[in-house]
Amino acid sequence: MKKIVAIAFASAAMLSTAFAGEAQGVVKAVDAAAATVELETGEVFKAAEGVVLEGIEAGKTVKVVFTDGTTDATEISIVE
Repeated sequence: MKKIVAIAFASAAMLSTAFAGEAQGVVKAVDAAAATVELETGEVFKAAEGVVLEGIEAGKTVKVVFTDGTTDATEISIVE
């Protein structure tokens, strides 16, 4: 029984990470009021609550981690 529970928890952990996507690109525009970041590819991501946009500006290359199937960015970071 303990093995079944351990397998179930491990499977659930793997599934939760499977629903995250990543994008990388150059920022075209940032709308702080709407909490959105548009990449030069045309993709627009909405920053989730708690995601800080400070330092994110046009011309910077960023990595965006988002919830698969949405444009909800859970992390936006500058690529050095």
